Amino acid sequence: MGIKVDLEKCIGCSLCVRACAQSAIQIIEKKAKIDLEKCNLCSACVEACKKYSAISITKDVAENGIDISQFKNVAVFIEQREGKISGVSYEMLGEGRKLADGLGEKLIAVLLGNKMQDQANDLVKYGADKVYYVDGPDVARFSDDTYAHVVSDFINKEKPAIFLAGATAVGRSFIPKVAAKVYGGLVADCTKLEIDPEKKLLLGTRPAFGGNLMATIICPHHRPQMATVRHKVMKQAVRDESRNGEVVLVSASSTGAVERTKIIDIVKEVESTVNITEADIIVSGGRGMQKPEKFSLIKDLAEALGGAVGASRAAVDAGWIPYSHQVGQTGKTVCPKLYVACGISGSVQHMAGMQSSDYIIAINKDPDADIFQIANLGIVGDALEVLPALTAAFKERLGK
Repeated sequence: MGIKVDLEKCIGCSLCVRACAQSAIQIIEKKAKIDLEKCNLCSACVEACKKYSAISITKDVAENGIDISQFKNVAVFIEQREGKISGVSYEMLGEGRKLADGLGEKLIAVLLGNKMQDQANDLVKYGADKVYYVDGPDVARFSDDTYAHVVSDFINKEKPAIFLAGATAVGRSFIPKVAAKVYGGLVADCTKLEIDPEKKLLLGTRPAFGGNLMATIICPHHRPQMATVRHKVMKQAVRDESRNGEVVLVSASSTGAVERTKIIDIVKEVESTVNITEADIIVSGGRGMQKPEKFSLIKDLAEALGGAVGASRAAVDAGWIPYSHQVGQTGKTVCPKLYVACGISGSVQHMAGMQSSDYIIAINKDPDADIFQIANLGIVGDALEVLPALTAAFKERLGK
């Protein structure tokens, strides 16, 4: 990255001198001269000199001193839990395949696990040209330090231009550490990814200001361009049995990762309903349910519909239901086919996490509740009275 003056174009007009806040430019013998020790490459002088185009800044080298042209291909982190690949990873493969095709480059899948060779081979069928599989008991369970070290080592070796991961609890936890280790640029919580056809840059779009504004962010001077992507906002990759690819096996013991934390135990939450991030139907309750015992009405309807139980932040903060059920900007983003909001007024944060649902039913006794603004069907009434009637009707219709 550098700045230079074209002496043939420069006429010594002093416009750049007045624009420079660092007092880094002087006019000597009717030509602009820049003191590189004072210059911070803010581009103010370039803007001031637009008429003559005598000053230019070159940014073809990343700020960490690495030539950007060395980086190519798209890489995707494959998240797994207990040997089962998460659904968000198939979404990343589908989106990564599109980006790689747009750039005319390869798609690389990065999998960390233990005894998952079959799953690693299977990733080729879902669009990966190459699978980087790190195998061993040390990476069977997620650990911030270990995963960050291994993935950073992969990036330093393979030099992908783009690196994607799911914006899950795992992705949000360790991907920022990876970005810091490799001096990459990270756009978090994206809902849309595109490629700039002219500059070949990744365009990461994410919600801002509570979902009221969509910001598109680029990373022109660092590599890799990294992004975490919300679950359930992109289509999963389609399996293609005809695909062939390369699988590179790496032993976890050879990575040299050092753990600063140790997993003592994992306590699983036992639920009769399904995970909200995977559910096609979600029934959520809010402050209008009045007390924790009334959440049984939410669970009854969810079970009758074969769906999951969700909740607003107010209900979670009150201790009525665990945080794992929270829907919203500070909880989980969901995109089910049907979302039933019961006793939820509709704060901006909650609606940002569920407004992309295919069909929304709102039940609230306040006819002016904000949730009705985005609902496809609104029921004005007390959720404590409406829910039992709905559950009974659905059970009768569905034969349960």
